[in-house]
Amino acid sequence: MASALYVPRVNNNDDEVKLVDVAVAVGAKVTKGQVVAQVETDKAVVEVEAGADGYVLAINGKLDDTVTVGAVLMWLGATADEPAPSSAAQQTSKAAASGAPTAKAKALLDQHGIDASLVPSSGDRLSVADVEQYLASRSGAGATPPKPATAEKLPEIAGELKALKSEEKGMLATVVWHRDVAVPGYIEMAYDVAPWEQYAEAFRQENGLLLNPLLPLMAWRLVELCGETAKLNATVVDGKRYEYAHVNLGFTVQAGDVLYLTVLREAAALGQLGFANALVELQRRAASHRLAPTETFGATIGFSSMARWKVSRHVPILSPQTAVMVAHTVTPEGNGVLGATYDHRVINGSDVASMLRKLSKPKAAA
Repeated sequence: MASALYVPRVNNNDDEVKLVDVAVAVGAKVTKGQVVAQVETDKAVVEVEAGADGYVLAINGKLDDTVTVGAVLMWLGATADEPAPSSAAQQTSKAAASGAPTAKAKALLDQHGIDASLVPSSGDRLSVADVEQYLASRSGAGATPPKPATAEKLPEIAGELKALKSEEKGMLATVVWHRDVAVPGYIEMAYDVAPWEQYAEAFRQENGLLLNPLLPLMAWRLVELCGETAKLNATVVDGKRYEYAHVNLGFTVQAGDVLYLTVLREAAALGQLGFANALVELQRRAASHRLAPTETFGATIGFSSMARWKVSRHVPILSPQTAVMVAHTVTPEGNGVLGATYDHRVINGSDVASMLRKLSKPKAAA
């Protein structure tokens, strides 16, 4: 049975990429992990690897073509003479995905609000791996925002319509979810920065770190608090609270003119030092636009800091299907401020205030 290799997402918000290299030809034998192509935006280049051993049956694109994220780039088969799916089959392969989803796959589909018929199946049953591959190809934030019920009227003032860039479309999709689905609230409080600064410096020296780990350590504390209060790491689906099995920490990174919400998956399993190192590495790759697709979607809770800009207030937008986005800053006068935008459908103000009080001090000093 032929399997599809999809066009990956290079950065969080680009819906199209350029095919800049095809390293194999139709009929070539490839092995799992072998680089078969490269795609790029104006920000970065990403290698496309074969997901399994097999033979190249078809290549849907040629050098310098613009291809759509999530589209089929290549078909791989068990033998070189296996027929590649036709264009019509490619269009209907998602709807014709064989078999019902497994229980875990169905839970993941329900979590993301995805119709099972949209996801290509690699076997007799739709698996979690199939859904994760589909999610990675779409990378959530790049999804097209819902259209308004009625077209907006153009302003009466003279002007010109300009198409949105990919990253602007991604931001629009996030903002529309925040506006139309969540019931957002916001709470903030001042905090004493000294205990956290002292704790971070002691941690840096103890572990021989080069960079100040303050923000990673505060983010780790947030992960711990999610373990203590499950509904912080949750959303609402069909009138019920959906509590996530793992904490996927979303952390904002400004890389030039692109704002990423990078995602560190299953964060609680890393331990404090492992988490701090992994988050610093994630920030480094984001700065050079080298994030893997799974590092750009799937946040279950968020942390954002604008301390470097010395702003006095920071009210972030909730990422889709999250209940909390923590806002951190330090004013020009050196005053610490912790805030949180939260989905009032999932948690209430007292939950958030309690969480912020605990977050305002290192666990050792609490």
